[in-house]
Parts: sequence; structure tokens; C-alpha cells
Amino acid sequence: MKFKAFLTENEVNLLEKRFLPALDKMGKVCHLFLTREKAYFLHNLLSGKGIQCVAQFHKETLFDDYCISSQNEDCIAFAVDISLLQCAVRSSVSICSEVAMPFLTFETKGYKSAVIQDVPISKPLSRAQVLELQTALDMAQDLPPTLVQVPDLNQLQNFVHRMKHVGDLLNVSICKYGDLHLQISTTLITLGAEFRKLLVIGEKAVAPSEDRNLSAQTRSERAISRGDAQSVQVSVKHFSKSLQCHLAKPDCAFYGIAPQGVCLRVIFQFFIPGTRQTDKSISLHCRLPVLDPGT
Repeated sequence: MKFKAFLTENEVNLLEKRFLPALDKMGKVCHLFLTREKAYFLHNLLSGKGIQCVAQFHKETLFDDYCISSQNEDCIAFAVDISLLQCAVRSSVSICSEVAMPFLTFETKGYKSAVIQDVPISKPLSRAQVLELQTALDMAQDLPPTLVQVPDLNQLQNFVHRMKHVGDLLNVSICKYGDLHLQISTTLITLGAEFRKLLVIGEKAVAPSEDRNLSAQTRSERAISRGDAQSVQVSVKHFSKSLQCHLAKPDCAFYGIAPQGVCLRVIFQFFIPGTRQTDKSISLHCRLPVLDPGT
């Protein structure tokens, strides 16, 4: 079982300054899952509890040279401390791992010297564990039938920052008309926000004209009763944590509710620099557990 890859300065910056800080906010430890074509950073996929996060990279996006071999169809997976990995990546331009040893070895080569750093990792996952991880990954990537785009994450962050001081539970409604409705309620106060006329991907519907002058809450309730919207309840803490993925500098985010309201999905979109075209070599998304079975 062997893995060897080389990082350039741009690739180091992509990890060190964007994705590893975002993943570090999700939790201390993640699984690094390496296949022939892709590298995944997976948080919390095997436990099934709490927020799950998946960062996926085509091998060419992260590495100039990439060699992997194992008896498990050339797949290798192990757990690693994100903060230690970030420290090593910060000064490294190559990765070399003889996976028989529980270390990732980072070697930084200068003009007259080389610095080697070992990052402890878990014992590589067994064939059965890798299969379990792959199954969880496949399940985590199912798309909701309706996704709405939130182009301004800062506005959403500011609102959620105020919300988390009010209560612990957040009601999220997503409508096929392109509406995202957030509401938090206690015995003393109800606080809500609505984002309307958002870009919709997937199943769409036209809002009835008679709903135009109704309150946001009433419109949301009517849309749910017509089957044009879904509503779930999630933890404010989880929702706020998912927004920490802004550290990866996505260009926008999509929100969707899985069928039967089993989870809330947040998909962060990245554009090819200088364009409005999606960079398909990078993906980042979160699955938030639902505290209520949904409507």
C-alpha cells in the first residue's frame, strides 16, 4: 500500500488558506480518502451523528504528480488531525507516504536543505471499512429535488449570528418558487428571514398571484400545504457551523431538503477564476441532521 504525490505552491494555498480552515471548523479529525482519480476530505460520515461535510478534489486540482497503489482497488483511507495536517501543508511542497507506517511524511525542499515533517495518521482503514466509507459517501451526495441558490453568504451569516442568541432550533422552509424561509421561535419571540426569487435548480413551480401580499410565514405554510415546499427543523449550531465553509471562499451556495425531509443539504459552488462557469474539479457540501421529521 503506497501513496506519493507532489504539491505546488498554488495547491498548498488552496488547502492551507481555504479548505483546511473550513474543515477545521467542522471538527478536529477527518478521513482522507484517496482513490485513483479523486481525493476526499470526509468529516463525520461514519458516525451518522451531527453535521457531515464532504470536500472532493480531482487529483489534478491538488497534485502535480499522483501515484497510489493498494490491494483495495487502489483506494486508501485513514483518519488525520486537521490542525496537524494544516501545519505540515503550510510549509510543504511534496507528500510521500509509505502507508505501512502511521504517518504522512511531508518533505519541503529548499536550495540547500530539506525539512521533513511526519503527521500522525490512523491505521489505514480495512477493505470493509473503506467500503462502508464509500457507501456513506455515495449516500451523502444524493441531490435534493429542489435547490435554491443563496448568492450572498455574508447576509445569511449575519442573520444566523443574531439568531443563535435567540434559541437553539431553526425552522428552514424551501419552496419551489425560489424562496428560502428561516424562522426561530421561543415562548417570548419569533424571529424570521426570507430570501425570495432565488435561482432554482430542479423541481420548480410558479407562485400563485393571490399569495403575493401575504406574510412570509403564511405564504410558506400555504406552499407546504400545496406540496410546493418542504420544511425541516435543524440545530442553529449546526446551521451556523455549516456557514463556516465560507472560509473555503465559495462563490455561492445552494440549499435543499432531501426527500421525506431526512436532512438539509448545503452545496457550495466554485467558479473557474474569471468566469461564471462551475469548477467541476472541486466540490464542497454539508448534510445537516434534521431534528424534526419534516413536513
